[in-house]
Amino acid sequence: MSNSSSITHFPLLAFADTRELQLLHFWLFLAIYLAALLSNGIIIIAIACDRHLYTPMYTFLLNLSLFDLGSISTTVPKSMTNSLWRSRAISYAGRAAQLFFFVFFIAGEYCLLTIMAYDRYVAICRPLHYGTLLGSRACVHMAAAAWGSALLYSLLHTVNTFSLSLCQGNVLDQFFCEVPQILKLSCSESYLRKAGLLLFGFSLGFGCFLFIVLSYVQIFRAVLRIPSEQGRHKPFSTCLPHLAVVSVFISTAMFAYLKPPSISSPFLDLVMAVLYSVVPPALNPLIYSMRNKELKDAVRKLVTPFLSTAIDCLFSSPNGSQIRS
Repeated sequence: MSNSSSITHFPLLAFADTRELQLLHFWLFLAIYLAALLSNGIIIIAIACDRHLYTPMYTFLLNLSLFDLGSISTTVPKSMTNSLWRSRAISYAGRAAQLFFFVFFIAGEYCLLTIMAYDRYVAICRPLHYGTLLGSRACVHMAAAAWGSALLYSLLHTVNTFSLSLCQGNVLDQFFCEVPQILKLSCSESYLRKAGLLLFGFSLGFGCFLFIVLSYVQIFRAVLRIPSEQGRHKPFSTCLPHLAVVSVFISTAMFAYLKPPSISSPFLDLVMAVLYSVVPPALNPLIYSMRNKELKDAVRKLVTPFLSTAIDCLFSSPNGSQIRS
């Protein structure tokens, strides 16, 4: 039995062995990362700068974009660096930091998605009490609760994981420090602690999942009672993006963490990890802005001056005169 602190580095899973595929992986992840940074950054600035969007729904969306930026920035840059420099190693301190921040941002995002389900429930099922139940003070407290709960859960998870002794080597079959891959390296004597760790996480996750499901059952019952099709359009337009984000996030994460060992394979584990840790931060802004006219207008007002300035600079000569065709 060897303690994990005696290991100085952990080799991560390489996407490919050939240089061409390593560079392809680098450019693909770079494109996804830049798309996530740009789209989430635009949403954060647009909501922060537009007073019409100072509502609970958009405040929670701003926090969701912050969690998305944090989660993808925890895993993707290190993976890109490893591919570019043909390296696989991550240090012991880097492993601890990556595990802590990844669990923190993922748990915070899940808590926030649960709060956003409650926001939609109150807005549709109890609209007369919306100002009372989700006032500015309550909104701040809920967002702070999501950040605080994620911090506490991440601390407990990281401390418990790093207290396990490792007996199965130090090679992680994943492109980042994923909890199930770390638990595979732990000793069999730590079975009860591993089971307790997984049970604790599963209980919290299932509780949030059950709350989201019950909220949407009530929401759909209320919406379907609206007689006109036009009256049902607006509630659906605000709920469907959130439901799509929740479905993608929960389904891929649950499959990655709860799939039976008989169907586990390095390739499948890699695909599932990419689907729940890399893809959602890049897709969430697109999903939320696709059917949201207010957010589209805010983004358009934010981006239009920059586009106009860029076009003016592009079609102007150095001395300021316009280029003639």
